[in-house]
Amino acid sequence: MTAPAPRSVRAREDGADPFHWKFTTPLYVGAALNPVNSTVIATALVPIAHALHVSVSSTVVLVSCLYLACAVAQPTAGKLSEEFGPRRVFLTGIGLVLCGGLLGSCGRSMAVLVAARVLIGLGTSAGYPAAMILIRRRAAGAGLGSPPGGVLGGLAIAGMATAALGPPIGGLLVGGFGWQAAFLVNIPVALVAWAMAVRWVEPDPVTPRRTLREVATRIDVPGIVGFGAIMTALMVFLMGLPDADWVVLGAAVVPAVPLVWWELRTPAPFLDVRRLGSNAALTRTYIRAALTPLAAYTVMYGLTEWMETGRGISTQEAGLLLLPMGAVAALVSWPLSRRNLVRGPLIVAAVGVVVGSTGFLFLDGHSPVILIVAVMLVFGVTVGTTMIGNQAALYSQAPAEQIGTASGLFRTFGYVGSSASAALTGVAFHHGVTDRHLHLLGGVLIAVGAVVLAMTLLDRPLMSRAASAR
Repeated sequence: MTAPAPRSVRAREDGADPFHWKFTTPLYVGAALNPVNSTVIATALVPIAHALHVSVSSTVVLVSCLYLACAVAQPTAGKLSEEFGPRRVFLTGIGLVLCGGLLGSCGRSMAVLVAARVLIGLGTSAGYPAAMILIRRRAAGAGLGSPPGGVLGGLAIAGMATAALGPPIGGLLVGGFGWQAAFLVNIPVALVAWAMAVRWVEPDPVTPRRTLREVATRIDVPGIVGFGAIMTALMVFLMGLPDADWVVLGAAVVPAVPLVWWELRTPAPFLDVRRLGSNAALTRTYIRAALTPLAAYTVMYGLTEWMETGRGISTQEAGLLLLPMGAVAALVSWPLSRRNLVRGPLIVAAVGVVVGSTGFLFLDGHSPVILIVAVMLVFGVTVGTTMIGNQAALYSQAPAEQIGTASGLFRTFGYVGSSASAALTGVAFHHGVTDRHLHLLGGVLIAVGAVVLAMTLLDRPLMSRAASAR
């Protein structure tokens, strides 16, 4: 396990402030690479199809392969950070992003571009879990009794709110420099992040020499492989909807039994099933981390598709209408994060899902743009408050020695939610993108919001935490 850095190192680099901007900036940049890369490719799909002489539908694999890689790699990167040191894993991840950017910019076939996107997915997955370990290590070394809310808030903004910036950034870059820019943009950002981390983030403690077998046991290779197989099958099933492939779903469900059996018996489990079962509060945080993004990403996928098809808004205008959601999320989350609130923001987020989804019911082909913007603003509040509330809950509920794996799982549940939102949109619009189908989508999201609200209101640990905070 990684240990706190020597106090002399922190004092020498940051003076009296353990969370000086030199320490936090590379972590924020590293965390932002993942959500930006998740969405920046959207505007490059059509130009890539034309350049490689393939159908536009076949380029969607460039989106799904990154999602698959990230869903498996996030907790894996967390586990590796716990064993080998978060700085080492962070720098390795940045190196993979750099390689993916170079490979993709030179690619002349779909196979090469898929490989590049997988490399980028694996590399960017290291940013968030490694940052959470580094932040917690510094907080412990500084003797902080409460979470560093402002720092976690900055990480939350970098880790989620930046996703809304991907399409407009991608549109500008691809329009000005061609589809290769969607890959090339990673190169300067990765180089800057790598240089800052090398200079400003203290080295990890020296790890003892171990045999290959000892390393495999400590990181639980069978557990990682089993989890990866299950998540891959689950994500493929979700991405295939509305055409359900029950064999693929079976491939996700059947291996779960032997995986749980193994994780209950291995000395260093990748997924600590026993602790997850006893830590119900953390399990509920994971569920919220899937359900609320399901609603938010349905706005990005479903409402955007309706705007272009049912409302007649251009692709560029639809992309611009997404910006208020990201901007409001950032504006809301920053001041809230400094107060280390959990229950209040989560209640606001759940209510926001219900209210924003109700707004779907009032939209039709003649609705004014201001009504669409209002729905976006409500979901912007939802994204901002759920980021802050769930991340603060994760920080306090996850065991210190497992914060890396726990943070990675937290992001994995978010990817499951975003994939489910794409599946939900596909099912709702399977027979046409009409006002009636949009209203059906809104009804489903109202139910999702109601479930999240009930979970939050009835969560006793959250009640106790709110009472103690007062």
